[in-house]
Amino acid sequence: MKRSMRALGRLLPVALVFLLLLTPAAHAANVPAPDPDTEAPGFPLSLLRSLFGEDVEGTTTTIEILLLLTVLTLVPSILILMTSFTRIVIVLSFTRNAMGTQQMPPNQVIIGLALFLTYFTMHGTLGRIYDEAWIPYQNEEIGLDEAYTSAVNPLREFMMGQIQLHEHEEDLATFMNLARLGRPQTIEEVPTYVLIPSFILSEIKTALRMGFLIFIPFIVIDMIVASALMSMGMMMLPPAMISLPFKLMLFVLVNGWDWVVKSIIQSFTGSG
Repeated sequence: MKRSMRALGRLLPVALVFLLLLTPAAHAANVPAPDPDTEAPGFPLSLLRSLFGEDVEGTTTTIEILLLLTVLTLVPSILILMTSFTRIVIVLSFTRNAMGTQQMPPNQVIIGLALFLTYFTMHGTLGRIYDEAWIPYQNEEIGLDEAYTSAVNPLREFMMGQIQLHEHEEDLATFMNLARLGRPQTIEEVPTYVLIPSFILSEIKTALRMGFLIFIPFIVIDMIVASALMSMGMMMLPPAMISLPFKLMLFVLVNGWDWVVKSIIQSFTGSG
């Protein structure tokens, strides 16, 4: 139970980051400095005043509840688009399709395995967010703006690192041009709203490349079985049905799932 609550605590600050990303007007507003005599602990009333006017003291709790509900609805989008989940689930789906086992393993197993592999690969980044942003903010050591900056920087570094690792800077350049921005020299010059779609395209391209390599050995088995059936005159027998047991046997003999998972993990670290 304690581990589950700790894992949830590490996901909540990431959800808060994504929520703040969707409210650029709040950051662009000219928010006055907080007044400790009028502001409630843990929530900047000055931010609410800039958005809703002066009479907001009595609505602080309601706004916090609405923000919490909004964060919970955005957690799936954050998990899918701003972490390693996209690449992992695509590669696992390619593996299942290459074996030709239809719905085995079922979608629930594929998604569950992808979730735990995502937590494995993102553990360091989530740990930084938890330690540098969530804990200080919960202890009222830093404000909301500083917590946002401390939380979003590890995610930005992760996304930019993956783009550079797989040499997909052209995706970043495409969105920079679409946003009519100049060529960035450092990561600080890349806006987050540009970095996120660039990272998503990079992940999809990397996953498709890995899926192509996974398909090759299974296609070879299909071709061998089809040629053997044609040579024996069994052209009416579906080759896919005959090759399926051979593909499963090959996958088990070479310890295929370990090989696939190891390849996925190493694709994020650049090793292997």
